[in-house]
Amino acid sequence: MEPTENNGPYNIWAEEEITVEFYDVDPLQVVWHGNYINYFEIGRRCLLEKIGYDYNKMEESGFAFPVTKISAKYIGSLHYKDRAIVRAILVEYENLLRIRYEIRNIRTGQLITKGVSTQMAYDLKKEKSCFECPEILIKKVESLINGKKS
Repeated sequence: MEPTENNGPYNIWAEEEITVEFYDVDPLQVVWHGNYINYFEIGRRCLLEKIGYDYNKMEESGFAFPVTKISAKYIGSLHYKDRAIVRAILVEYENLLRIRYEIRNIRTGQLITKGVSTQMAYDLKKEKSCFECPEILIKKVESLINGKKS
């Protein structure tokens, strides 16, 4: 896909198809609002894997990235058995991780939910928050920006 503003300032994004399961819906077979945050997590996992810094690599490097802020705007709704694309787009990575999300219904193309999460690096050994991301993450992102494998 060609770089666009929609793909963020770095053109680093990942997406995954999901199918709405029965356990995600309320009695009216509409996805319960809190489950969209779970769908964001699916996108975030895919994005971190693409960067080469998934949760296991974070822990191995001595860091965790707890979510410090998350927001969602509900525009439409998904229903039982709907198929959707969850896209996670890297927005910031030097001082914190900021990721934008879009969830679209595959059949209709409609934007269903969008949101943003912010995560801060936490040094597991020192047991304290960091005000910049670890060098390992920065190098991996910059390798992707420059078109190199990390």
